[in-house]
Amino acid sequence: MRTQIALHPEQHAKVKKKAADLGITMAEYIRRLVDRDLAAPDPAADPTPIFGLGRSGGSDIARERKVAAIADAVERSTKKRW
Repeated sequence: MRTQIALHPEQHAKVKKKAADLGITMAEYIRRLVDRDLAAPDPAADPTPIFGLGRSGGSDIARERKVAAIADAVERSTKKRW
């Protein structure tokens, strides 16, 4: 299927150079980018980036809340199986 897209001049130049460096056409380079993006796991499903947020000096509140949240999640998932 044929699809037409518009790129900013800077994007076009970078895509053209990258494709040439790889020895492929611009179309093939863009197809590979689309394939890679569609195959990647959903980053919104990974909660680990929020762990450790809210640390303040010598306080252990953030760590304690993180441990409690993980324990709750494990307990809920265990109960669902049984």
